[in-house]
Amino acid sequence: MSDTTPSLDTSPDRIRYAVVGLGWFAQVAVLPAFANAERNSELAGLVSGDDEKLAKLGERYGVPEENRVHYDAYGELLESGEIDAVYVATPNHLHRDYVLPALEEGIDVICEKPLAVTEDDCRAMVEAAEANDVFLMTAYRLHFEEVNMKAAELVRSGALGDVRLFSAVFTNHVTNPDDIRLGPVDKGGGTLYDIGIYCINAARYLFADEPVQVTALSASGDGPHAGTESLTGAVMRFPGGRLATFSTCFSAQPRDTLRVLGTEGELVADPAFEFQPGLGYRLIRGDEVTTVETEPRDQVAPELLYFSDCVLNDEAPEPSGREGLADVRIIEALHRSAREGRAIDLEPMEPAKRPGPEQVISCPAFDKPELVAEEAP
Repeated sequence: MSDTTPSLDTSPDRIRYAVVGLGWFAQVAVLPAFANAERNSELAGLVSGDDEKLAKLGERYGVPEENRVHYDAYGELLESGEIDAVYVATPNHLHRDYVLPALEEGIDVICEKPLAVTEDDCRAMVEAAEANDVFLMTAYRLHFEEVNMKAAELVRSGALGDVRLFSAVFTNHVTNPDDIRLGPVDKGGGTLYDIGIYCINAARYLFADEPVQVTALSASGDGPHAGTESLTGAVMRFPGGRLATFSTCFSAQPRDTLRVLGTEGELVADPAFEFQPGLGYRLIRGDEVTTVETEPRDQVAPELLYFSDCVLNDEAPEPSGREGLADVRIIEALHRSAREGRAIDLEPMEPAKRPGPEQVISCPAFDKPELVAEEAP
């Protein structure tokens, strides 16, 4: 399998996907994205534990009834010959349960981030993909977004001079006590798995490097936030005397922004991580300020288009399963730092292939569809 970036082609072939897990994100982002990815991708299966979702969403998107299955029939769907790939959008702690059977059946997989909630689970998934000669991609939608990849290009090009600091803030209000994000860490709850992962991943692709040491402080809130990691401040030390800091919170005014400072300039992205509004950035060099803004876009269809081309052309994807592993090992180290009250050193990791502007794919935004048996977070 090649490590080169796939070149988009115009092949009539389509990869047939089953979407596993029909929660809020799957309904507002993944399922409707297939309309923008019809060149090489087709929604051919649905997997859920909810009969109403299977019936109504299956009818809405034209999925054959025999390919709308409950979780307990997932294995049969994988063996049916009707599916080429799956998009796993279940709760975080269940990713391994649905990724491994697909990989072992020889079916390619896109898995939502975090790839899993432990480094061991991530490694098991990566190894299964390699052993079965299939592809595993972690669903980092921002690796295909123009603003983020242009920011990476500017930082790496020296436009900011010698880059020294990265900082980010990602906050929102999570108030429903039944929200899985407010669950225990071992079930994938807490801010680091949900929103902190964006800050970690951005620091890694902007610095084009891996941290060597991390430190974190975490706190729980009151009410529905009691007993969960609802606020975290973190510092990651990178080679070359560079620092990345970020803060995440489930009980603060919604905010998502990042800043990179170098000896000759500064880049500010605000908003930086969200998928619903258009993203933008400012490049500041002395008195010169360049502002770039984009309209809202479909950020999931590019993942489908890209991954389907990878499968059709037998070219390894970026972001791979190893990219997902890289972030989860950092999250585990940050949790350990918060528990033990000390800095945690990280073992050297083989550098991942870095995303860049050659991966940018633009697809038009769409109106959010009506939810079925689901509430917006």
